[in-house]
Amino acid sequence: MPGHLLLKNCVEDQPTRPAIERALKDDSLLWLDFADTGPETITLLREVFKIHPLAVEDAQEFNQRPKAEDYEDFVYLVAYGALGLDQPLAEVHCFYAEHFFVTVHRGEIPAIADACTALNRMYTDRRLVAMYRLLDALVDSMFPFLATFDDRIDELQDQIFAKPTDDQLATMFALKRQLVDMRKVVTPQRDMVASMLAQVIPIPGMTAESERYIRDLYDHLIRISDMVDSYRDLLSGSLDAYMSVVSNRLNAVMKQLTIIATIFLPLSFLTGFFGQNLGWLIAREGSLGAFLIFGIGTEAAAVAGLLFMFRRRGWL
Repeated sequence: MPGHLLLKNCVEDQPTRPAIERALKDDSLLWLDFADTGPETITLLREVFKIHPLAVEDAQEFNQRPKAEDYEDFVYLVAYGALGLDQPLAEVHCFYAEHFFVTVHRGEIPAIADACTALNRMYTDRRLVAMYRLLDALVDSMFPFLATFDDRIDELQDQIFAKPTDDQLATMFALKRQLVDMRKVVTPQRDMVASMLAQVIPIPGMTAESERYIRDLYDHLIRISDMVDSYRDLLSGSLDAYMSVVSNRLNAVMKQLTIIATIFLPLSFLTGFFGQNLGWLIAREGSLGAFLIFGIGTEAAAVAGLLFMFRRRGWL
């Protein structure tokens, strides 16, 4: 059962069942984190913390919408953070009550380690601060993600104007999917924090002082929501630029092919005309001079005349 057990005296203990029960009995449990949803974790949630069966069931089902639910004796939260570009978002399920704060997730999440380090430096014994530090670390992890996202868009735009390729188009669609995934969680997570501020979901231990921290969290989520909308517009603009550059290059190629076909049109006529097997033409155009004038000269004059006309009209 990987994870960590953080006590009120800012000392970490092994997350074994005896240690958890002892900390819960002594009211010294500050934060208990589970890095899996295995049978042992589920058993502890049911038997030790007396978590409602519906909340336990939700904790085993990931890819949920960010939410906050009141179960009278505890509050159940689902929050998201970012791991990195081209990686899925980090989903954390939280159980917050007056005497415990428990989180459940899958795999390693750097934001949890950052929140734990921050708590150790603060020497706090308030579980509400632990919950805030976790939510703040999850939200703040989205800023480096979006900064990298911005750099990738700038890089793609430079490549598109230099030489558009199919790989760039595939990359843009992949980035668009990631942006859509983030938008799906940022907006409801912002609404979840707003419901905490409005006391729609009663949070044990919430005071006027702690509301300032939650309000700061709400402000960060608004900024992230605005950034997601901005990058969506930038990505759409990059896609339009890609299509425009490809269309312009196609038009240039079609223009060149049209010029070549137009040049060969009078040449085809001249060779066809003088290639007629008529006795009158054969009798009068059998000398070298006739060949140079009519056979070569007319075709060279036609090519020169067309090139002059194309250049004068700005087609070349």
